Amino acid sequence: MYLFVILAIFWPALCGVGIWLLPAAREDRRLRSALTVGALIVEVLLSVSLCLCNGYELTLLELTPTLHIFLRIDAIGCMFAVLMSAMWLLAAVFALDYLGHDAHERSFQAFYMTVLSALIGQCCAGSMITLYVFYELMTMLSVPLVVHERTPQAVAAGIKYLIYSIFGAMMGLLGIFFFNHYLGTVTFTPGGAAAASGAPVGPVLAIAFMVILGFGTKAGMFPMHGWLPTAHPVAPAPASAVLSGVITKAGVLAIIRVIYFLVGADTIRGTWVQTAFMILTLITVFMGSMMAYGEPLLKKRLAYSTVSQVSYVLFGLSCLHPVAFAGALLHVIAHSTIKDGLFLCAGAYIHQTGKTYVRDLRGIGKEMPVTTWCWTIAALGLIGIPPTGGFVSKWLLATGSLEAGLGVLGIIGPVVLIVSALLTAAYLLPVTINGFFPGSDFDYDKLEKKEGGWRMLVPVILLAAAVVLTGVMAGPLMDAVTAAMPTIL
Repeated sequence: MYLFVILAIFWPALCGVGIWLLPAAREDRRLRSALTVGALIVEVLLSVSLCLCNGYELTLLELTPTLHIFLRIDAIGCMFAVLMSAMWLLAAVFALDYLGHDAHERSFQAFYMTVLSALIGQCCAGSMITLYVFYELMTMLSVPLVVHERTPQAVAAGIKYLIYSIFGAMMGLLGIFFFNHYLGTVTFTPGGAAAASGAPVGPVLAIAFMVILGFGTKAGMFPMHGWLPTAHPVAPAPASAVLSGVITKAGVLAIIRVIYFLVGADTIRGTWVQTAFMILTLITVFMGSMMAYGEPLLKKRLAYSTVSQVSYVLFGLSCLHPVAFAGALLHVIAHSTIKDGLFLCAGAYIHQTGKTYVRDLRGIGKEMPVTTWCWTIAALGLIGIPPTGGFVSKWLLATGSLEAGLGVLGIIGPVVLIVSALLTAAYLLPVTINGFFPGSDFDYDKLEKKEGGWRMLVPVILLAAAVVLTGVMAGPLMDAVTAAMPTIL
């Protein structure tokens, strides 16, 4: 089992190194592409098989008697690992056509693979220091994905992304020092360690809030969200898809570990930390939706949408209630499939037509009907229309908020979620409406079929199907989520 867990974490990185060592010659592209997709299929299978190792623990390195590089496999980590590897595979298939004539495709594939290893390592982290190591690796290795185009705008966005991420991670690093001092451990324990440690509550709460803000940077939570609308539009569409749908969830997972596995929900419940955290998430939900509504650039509109939608998840976590927690985890799954699908559809529009603004997409449904139908299904999921997964997760978030006994915030929360859903419809559905019904003044003679190849279509079709299946099959997903909750709530 030792070798299996190590392989599940480091297999993508090994393949990334292999891709980098392959010749950069054009004729070797097919081999690199086959290695990338084949390695990711294997990684999906390894991630699924990690579920069989639930409860397994492994110490890789002892730094001090209390600080270890320590792995522990649990249900929540396995869920994130399977989701991340599956989304990584679909975006990689899309990239085969999207980056088909890109001079830097080899470096993209190499870094793309190594970032996944860092993410899987974070999913398997058994202590905060282990999580921090993989978290920082993920940040450093993902910068080349942002700056891939090598334009001044891409480099500036990459620097901004790096500064925000390092600042957020430093707050996490301070948390390691202080938690180790007050709690005597930074090992993740279901239910947290604060209550049993006898540590003074005031300092522990202050440290917890600081760390939530730090890891909230990666999740795009206000006031640390500024990197996201800058980085996503300049990155290639496959990178934008995983930055939005997957890498933001690294921040979510880190916050879950701090709240539910280190400090403890009981320690935070009813305190100023819960109130402040919830207020920040609701501000982010509303602000992100408003910014997306007013943004004309397609990919930047989706980036602001991510700012809003990931804070739906954080809002559910801040409720510290089983139903809201289940809704948060289901929204992790729903948002990943939806937002990956939307960014890949946007990438297909840009790749096939060169159009980057929403106003220029009139008639796109006539030219690219399959892609636009997939966009529409994903948009309905993000709005929260049944029977999509987005509806189920948002229903649980609103229900959990009302059941949690949070007073005024418990009522304001569902209202903000509904207003955000209306704004989501307002900024996503115009692509569908104007795409299929461009109006009588539109020059239909200029229309021509521009649908992408099968490597572009298959991922967006599968993601659109997943948007619906996560709603239809919500029962089994709920069973998997609720199985992990008794130990942490």
